[in-house]
Amino acid sequence: MRVAITGASGLLGGNLAAELIAAGHQVVATKRGGSKVDHLADLAIEWRDAELASIDALTRAFEGCDAVFHCAAAVGVVKHVTPAMRAANVTGTENVVAAVTRAKVSRLVHTSSVVAVGLTTTGKPCDETATWNFDRERLDDGYSITKRQAEDVIERAAQTIDAVTVNPTFMFGPRDARPSSGQLIVDVVRRRVPGWTPGYNNFVDVRDVARGMILAWQRGKRGERYILGGYDMTYGDIMRTIARVAGVRPPRLRVPQPIAWLIGKYGDFVESRGKEPLVNSVQIRYAYSDKFRFTADKAKRELGYTIGSLDVAIRDALAWFRGHGMLR
Repeated sequence: MRVAITGASGLLGGNLAAELIAAGHQVVATKRGGSKVDHLADLAIEWRDAELASIDALTRAFEGCDAVFHCAAAVGVVKHVTPAMRAANVTGTENVVAAVTRAKVSRLVHTSSVVAVGLTTTGKPCDETATWNFDRERLDDGYSITKRQAEDVIERAAQTIDAVTVNPTFMFGPRDARPSSGQLIVDVVRRRVPGWTPGYNNFVDVRDVARGMILAWQRGKRGERYILGGYDMTYGDIMRTIARVAGVRPPRLRVPQPIAWLIGKYGDFVESRGKEPLVNSVQIRYAYSDKFRFTADKAKRELGYTIGSLDVAIRDALAWFRGHGMLR
């Protein structure tokens, strides 16, 4: 079949393209002018210039496709919603829906995030029924707010088009050209991480997520969402896992929370001056929160979703970084 991907130059979109092509599908991918796609040169992708702001360009790119996978999004470390983030994540999603409708595409698979789901209040991992409570837990930021709003767009659209949503967690793997989430791997290997924190996140191989997205296209129920996650771990544990696989010493110091709080407040000050900080107070609260836990049981049950070893994901990410001169 012929499918289209937005955001194929990113970590998830690139691995999704590779999985789709390996499964025998034709892949059309949209890109912005000037987007770097050399790291995907080994894949038989038909590239189309189409900004998320242009419904007409998106419609032309989607014509003749059996499905659209919407992966493009603006990710940033900002406490407040910026015009650029709203334009990409919310308005961009509205435009993709409009283009899917015009092009008469059979199904839209929307890539959301677990930040659009909810945070546990009981210690039990959240499933898809969790209520969004990031604001009450003071863990809302520009990204989580706009990803939640984008899901609202898809929920309304599913009344008129066949749309399904996937909610990935923190992904590791190859083809991370920026790098994005793989920056944690690079920083641990380069000994740039000053210490570990006790907060939780959920970590998964990006290729498991990509295969889960294909399953959502083929088996998912219209209007439903599916968490595509892996393993709940503390940041300290994932850093030690990365260090073990890479053969380096792990960060040994637990960062005192008062010091981290000061770093976050400085990040807030940087943001108030119109610049994007490395971290802000919201990221610091994440680093010490035990509420960010998720289960992929629904995807396993309804889609046949499976997860593999994080060691393999980290090992392959390291090999890709080294092969592309991003690590020695």
